[in-house]
Amino acid sequence: MSLHKKLNLEVNPYNFFISIVIIILFVFLGAAFPDRTNVVFGYIQEFIVDQFGWLYILSVSIFLIFVIYLFFSRFGKIKLGPDDSEPDYSYASWFTMLFSAGMGIGLVFFSVAEPMFHYLAPPTIGGESLEAAREAMRLTFFHWGFHPWAIYIIVGMSLAYFHFRKGLPLSIRSAFYPLLGDKIYGWRGNTIDILAIFGTMFGVATSLGLGVMQVNAGLEYLFGVEVSTTIQILLIAGITAIATISVVLGLDKGIRRLSNFNMSVAVGLIIFVFILGPTVYLLNATVENTGYYLQNLVQSSFWLGTFDGEAVDGWLAGWTLFYWGWWIAWSPFVGMFIARISRGRSIQEFVGGVLLVPTAFTFIWLTVFGNTALNMEILGDAGISGLDTEQMLFAMLDGLPLATITSIAATLVIITFFVTSSDSGSLVIDMLASGGNPNPPVGQRVFWALSEGAVAAVLLLAGGLGGLQTAAITTGLPFTIILLLMCYSLYKGLSTEGTERLVRRKTFKAKSKKPQDSGDIDSGSQ
Repeated sequence: MSLHKKLNLEVNPYNFFISIVIIILFVFLGAAFPDRTNVVFGYIQEFIVDQFGWLYILSVSIFLIFVIYLFFSRFGKIKLGPDDSEPDYSYASWFTMLFSAGMGIGLVFFSVAEPMFHYLAPPTIGGESLEAAREAMRLTFFHWGFHPWAIYIIVGMSLAYFHFRKGLPLSIRSAFYPLLGDKIYGWRGNTIDILAIFGTMFGVATSLGLGVMQVNAGLEYLFGVEVSTTIQILLIAGITAIATISVVLGLDKGIRRLSNFNMSVAVGLIIFVFILGPTVYLLNATVENTGYYLQNLVQSSFWLGTFDGEAVDGWLAGWTLFYWGWWIAWSPFVGMFIARISRGRSIQEFVGGVLLVPTAFTFIWLTVFGNTALNMEILGDAGISGLDTEQMLFAMLDGLPLATITSIAATLVIITFFVTSSDSGSLVIDMLASGGNPNPPVGQRVFWALSEGAVAAVLLLAGGLGGLQTAAITTGLPFTIILLLMCYSLYKGLSTEGTERLVRRKTFKAKSKKPQDSGDIDSGSQ
């Protein structure tokens, strides 16, 4: 009897055990040799940016073009499931869950910080001016707008289509069935899934580690709690414990309810800042930011700074290329989770919902928080720009009435977003490790949730978090190739729909016609 059966595990033994060995190896390297790990992965990232930056830029633009094509194509009415299937979740629950998994954490962290950084040092113009403020919002919109959601759509739609409509396992490997056939069940498919497990584990773990720094900053502001590694380790333990409870409750009672709750608090926070902040200015900024983003979308999508000097190269590496690598590295996690909750949606409904609704909410969020902070900085010298990244949000809230209450709400939103990410991350890893089971055993999901917290704690304690974050992002390069192949595989799979329908229609007509002809013959004989 094999080891995984002896342990009563419902897993693909290759995916499960090889992934654990790789994770332990990288955690050991990051914890034992944090400085060397940072240097090595820094060199790797620098090489990727220098030699393959053009591939990131071109590929992510292709992904956006492809999903827009699918929305308007003849494939738009195809359902992600049988023709008579209905969605498992309401629009409200669907939107809140996919947003919580895909963007919630980062938006809270960067909604004030990123516009402030671009305001101080935009890539092609002078900083600290009104023009720099407008450019800062355009760049922030660009990094958080259509492109990342297009990446998630590629993975999510591919998995949902091949799982719910074609009956293949809910696993990354299944997206390549039109190209590989039954070979997806061999080493090729295992390699793809293991790479996805690696990216998901370290993506969630590093985000958890970085996020507790912001929670710690909020607690310092609210209650005078010192900023220290000890406090952050305790926060990781607490958030992991809550995530474990959510895992035990299951998808409907856990992630869905938490997502609805944190989105309610987040919307309440937006409304508060909007009303008590510079309301008319924010209304104007929402319209202008969106228009300026759309006006420059094509140019921004293909911009590599080729004619702007070497100084721009560093900016691109630190921002756009970093983001594209990060979104691609996260795509197996977010895409698979979105697929899991999207059964019964049509392709047109899926693309429109995932691309437009979260992006619209993101733009509102960035404008309300980012432009409020910029307005305070430009008009009142609020001193936000001189603070650490994790402190900027709380400094902006401090400039408004009831700052203590809003800071508590912001801290609560951060924590609940982390919990939903950890919970959904453990679900995705377990689905991959189990070979595509959409409802893996709770005990295994608890194991992965605890593993995420442990990895984050060990790396934070050892100071190796940055290097492992870079390592997770470097998986974006091979996954870029995988996603390009996934686009072709999905198109090839969708193209068979018309042929299959035609065959079914001809078969049905043939079967319908045969009895009728037989009846006519019998009538004539009589």
